[in-house]
Formats: sequence, structure tokens, C-alpha cells
Amino acid sequence: MASIELQKIVKKYGAATVVHGIDLTIADGEFVVFVGPSGCGKSTTLRMIAGLEDISGGTLRIGGDVVNHREPKHRNIAMVFQNYAIYPHLTVRQNIGFGLYTSKLPKADKDKRILETAHLLGLEPYLDRRPAALSGGQRQRVAIGRAMVRSPQAFLFDEPLSNLDAQLRGQMRLEIKQLHQRLGTTIVFVTHDQVEAMSLADRIVVMRDGRILQVGAPMELYNRPADIFTARFIGSPEMNMVDATVRGGALDFGANAAALRSFGPVWPEGLSGAEDGRPVVVGLRPQELTLAGPDDERHALLIEGTVRVAEPHGSETFVLMDLQNGAIVARAPSETVYRPGDKLRFGAREENIRIFDAATEKRLH
Repeated sequence: MASIELQKIVKKYGAATVVHGIDLTIADGEFVVFVGPSGCGKSTTLRMIAGLEDISGGTLRIGGDVVNHREPKHRNIAMVFQNYAIYPHLTVRQNIGFGLYTSKLPKADKDKRILETAHLLGLEPYLDRRPAALSGGQRQRVAIGRAMVRSPQAFLFDEPLSNLDAQLRGQMRLEIKQLHQRLGTTIVFVTHDQVEAMSLADRIVVMRDGRILQVGAPMELYNRPADIFTARFIGSPEMNMVDATVRGGALDFGANAAALRSFGPVWPEGLSGAEDGRPVVVGLRPQELTLAGPDDERHALLIEGTVRVAEPHGSETFVLMDLQNGAIVARAPSETVYRPGDKLRFGAREENIRIFDAATEKRLH
């Protein structure tokens, strides 16, 4: 196992800078997930850690050693790719053991490692099959096994589940998490799927345009997003955003004033940024809205709207409601059938109201 330190890491392709001086320390044995949209620099960062991309600036340390110019094979890390990268003409046994064939281990020790790895991943019945005879999930396990068998200091995963269907993705998420719990090895995982990030990570790194926006535990990012982008990216369905203006410490919703009513100030006393006339964006998570009465004093904010569409999810239903200007999504009990045109009222508690600066998009409250 090993810690990984990125200090002012920069990546340039010609005149274009795609990673802008990022700083991050990944602790020994930690599971860190890089998440962000396509082109944000997360896979490029992973490939620099692996040694598959040259570093344009900054310092990279693995296990305390500077490895900027060290070849990938000498970094003692293993990478699992999106497309499996296993050899179709080799058996599962041969694929898993491929990384050991150039090692100086005795054959008996190599065979033992292959069997131990296959047992850990549930691949023992398939050792003599070729990849064509395996399911997508089994092929991904073979790719993970080939990485594991060398006992690397760290595992790097580059969107390894994106080629699997939804059911297999869920299954493989559980298997990868259990694997980390058993081995305790440092894992750096890249994905564009925030559900994967929330499910797997000890810490999530949110990237956008080659920069790190926020780093934190999954629930920290969910509850206290630093900006509008992170608030929308983390959580499903994404956070509702409603424009407002600060008036006397309260929120004036302008065109939506008839649909959204706040009961007194929602701005904590003494918090800077509450100047009258300041444009803000109010963030409301669908899961934190609850059905409410007309003057429900449990809530700091009431939202009234007209159902456009309802989406049952079994134990819960998400309803899309039209306001005078825009729409919001709210979670509702599944026992009731909601039809287009129904009028509904939801409430939000003060602690569940996030307020962002409209100009900088940074969270104010």
C-alpha cells in the first residue's frame, strides 16, 4: 500500500492546459474517486499517476518517492481500463497470470497467486475459459484479477464499469467495495457517474475544466456542496435551483412569489453576503422536500406547484411540478397516485435550504 501526493500537477498539450496545477494527497489505503463530466481532466490525471501521460509541471509522489520520470512498470501500481484490456486468445488463468510471467517468482508461487486471486474474485470455475465465453462482469473481474495478482501498492480504475448494463454495474460496485475492504489497498477510481462515486468513495474529488472544485466525504459533498456545479452533480435527482433576491434577510422569489413563500428570514443572523438586492440561487434537494399544509410552521419555505409528470420508483415517487417560472422535482409518498394537473404543496426546513451567489455560484449558506 502507498500514499499518493499530487503537488501543483499540470498537464499541457501544446498551448492547451487541460489540468491546472492540482493539489491532492491520497492516504495509504484510501479509496478516492475522481468524478466530473467528460473532458474535465480526471482520466488525464489518472494516466499521469500511472505514468501513461507525461507530467508537464508539478511533483508526483507514490509512497513518498518522486516518480515524475519513473516508467509505469517501475511504479508498482496496477491499472484497470474501461475496455477490460484482456487477451482474447488466452484463458482466464493465463490472463490473470500474465503480469507474473516476467517475474522471478517460482512457478509454484505464481500458480498459487493465480488460484488465490481467482478464488477471491469467484473465477475458479472459469479458469480454463477464454474471454469470449464470459459475461461482461466476469471479464471485468478477470481484468481486476490481472491487476491484483502482482500485489501492487495501488489500484487505478479508469471508468471500469461504464461498459456494463445497470444491473451488472450495481453488482460490480459492491464487489469492488468488498475487495477494497478485504485488501485495504489504495484505490484511485475515475467515473462520470455520481452514483458510483457516492457508493464507493472514502472521499470524492469533483473536477471541472481541469481544476478541483471540492474534495470531501460523499455525504459532506451531498450536504454541503461548495458551489452550484457540485450541488447539481452530486445527488440524484439533481438539486433544484430557483432564482431569488435577498430582501431584509428573507428571500424574494420575484415571478415565483405566488408559488414560493418563506416564513421570516432564512438567512442566519450575522452571515455576510445578505445585502439587500443581492441576486442568489436557492438550492432544494428533491429528497428533502415534504408534503405540507397551507400554513405549515414546520417549514421555513413552502412551494406550491402543478404536477406535470410523476415518476414512481417503488418505495417513493418523484413528481415534476411547474411553477409560474420554471419547475422543481420533489419526492412524494408512493401510496398516492399523482396525475398531471394536480396541485401540490411541499415544504423545506431551514437547514435544508442552500443559498448560492448568483454571480460566483459559490455557496453562501
